[in-house]
Amino acid sequence: MLAIHMKTFHLVMIKPSHYDDEGYVIQWWRSGMPSNTLATLQGLATDCVERQVLGEDVEIKLHAIDETNIRVRVDKLVRMIKKDGGRGLVALVGVQSNQYPHALDLARSFRERNIQVAIGGFHVSGVLSMLPELTPELQDALDLGVSLFAGEAEEGRLDKVLQDAWRDKLQPIYNYMEELPEMENAPTPFAPIETVKHTVGSQASFDAGRGCPFLCSFCTIINVQGRKSRYRNADDVERIIRDHLEQGIKRFFITDDNFARNRNWKAIYERLIELHEREHLKFNLALQVDTMCHTIKDFIEMSARAQVRRVFIGLESINPESLKGTRKKQNRIEEYRKNLLAWKNARVFTIAGYILGFPGDTPESILRDIEIIKRELPIELLEFFYLTPLPGSQDHKELLEQGVAMDPDLNKYDLNHVVTAHDTMSKAEWEDVNRRAWDLYYSDEHVETLMRRAIVSGFSPGKVLGSVVWFYASIVVEGVHPLESGYIRRKYRRDRRPGLPIESRLVFYPRYIREFITKHWFMLRLLLKYHRMRKALDADPESKNYTDQALTPVSEDEQDVFELYGMEAGQTAPEKHAKAS
Repeated sequence: MLAIHMKTFHLVMIKPSHYDDEGYVIQWWRSGMPSNTLATLQGLATDCVERQVLGEDVEIKLHAIDETNIRVRVDKLVRMIKKDGGRGLVALVGVQSNQYPHALDLARSFRERNIQVAIGGFHVSGVLSMLPELTPELQDALDLGVSLFAGEAEEGRLDKVLQDAWRDKLQPIYNYMEELPEMENAPTPFAPIETVKHTVGSQASFDAGRGCPFLCSFCTIINVQGRKSRYRNADDVERIIRDHLEQGIKRFFITDDNFARNRNWKAIYERLIELHEREHLKFNLALQVDTMCHTIKDFIEMSARAQVRRVFIGLESINPESLKGTRKKQNRIEEYRKNLLAWKNARVFTIAGYILGFPGDTPESILRDIEIIKRELPIELLEFFYLTPLPGSQDHKELLEQGVAMDPDLNKYDLNHVVTAHDTMSKAEWEDVNRRAWDLYYSDEHVETLMRRAIVSGFSPGKVLGSVVWFYASIVVEGVHPLESGYIRRKYRRDRRPGLPIESRLVFYPRYIREFITKHWFMLRLLLKYHRMRKALDADPESKNYTDQALTPVSEDEQDVFELYGMEAGQTAPEKHAKAS
């Protein structure tokens, strides 16, 4: 029998980062958030390898790069592909709007070296799902010979892309937005330890469901993943957990937009509880939920037993008119404290997202509402976002149709920059109140309150302090949002946005060293200050008896909406808001 002469095809999957305000790629020694898209495609690609979708005589070599923690060396990757015959595909995956400019710059570099490139992710999918024509930046990609992929890659779609790339006949556009694949029994996400070890705490991620039934106008998920929810089953999730535990990976972030609405949540939890309580497997989870999940029988109790240790809650706003205006009717502010107390009683750490810049917001109303949150809601961490018309959202489509000016630089669409005008605030006022919001919530007084609440709730104050330093220093020191932050910022002199000058070594490196020392000195002083605060609380015999309004259970007849807005009975929220504005 004749030996088969094996040929090689390289699939290089890159989850790109984006540029900071100085034009340098945002990258860390250890990044914070793992990439679910990279893990999902790694699982699908591994399945393609096992099924030999390019034939028995073709070896598919997989390479996964998360650029938030691994530098993309274009020349090195090109040499690798050409050394093995030149057959390969660079797939820029999970590309969000703020990452698209850098992704296109990377694509241009690979195309100049005659390497095939495809770009997929929320930006491409969102634009193709919501707008009638290609936008200039998507046309730029096509003009470079870059293929665009919209939709999800299950049900043989990745097979087709690889087969087309093998024949050097990639289609300009693969548009699967009208066809949502089922997730049950599909190849499951997998993140190799070589990738995960570059994240803080070696954390992996996976999606147990996709899609969302709600109608929030600022959200892209409903238009990219659809309003029809699709789910993995308990067997799928068990397989994901076991595959990662075999590598020593024990921390997971479930990326579902709202795990509480996953119809399989109970079966999944029962399986995870069995793995932990009967087989004594050690792992912990973080997930995202809505503000009404406490009304689902046994959900929070079972979350704790299933080893959920952190939850991200889409608080968005405590102003009912703001929520109504964005069609986020599922948020009911009178339920916020009930929800948060239920998680606190289960000893699950809470993080909430809060949006600044709804149509009726003013600097005064924003700061007033944050004071109300500090007093009334027992949240551990609060993170702020600018209301941003993301491509793929209803907000973006409507502003575009109305001819409203929006910043043309997609790099700024990271929820941490102002990209369009506001009705009641100038750009400077909006930026100023955003910074003041972080300073207000993470004031020394409120950080002490957070520690006091942690002590009486059974949390480690040290865990609270570490998280506070992460969140606050990301904004104040690094100038990036906590969601894209990490440990020890890495900058490379030549990895700068095209059009900006490459600085000389005599300028770049002394400034980099000076910034490194200044940033870490600031964080050290912050940690020492918080440590002194903690020591004082440890020495206070009354610290375990602390209570405040936020820790007080909501009575059955309490009209929490009036309390949150400081209103007298009979006064409506819109009236109060109008007076404050």
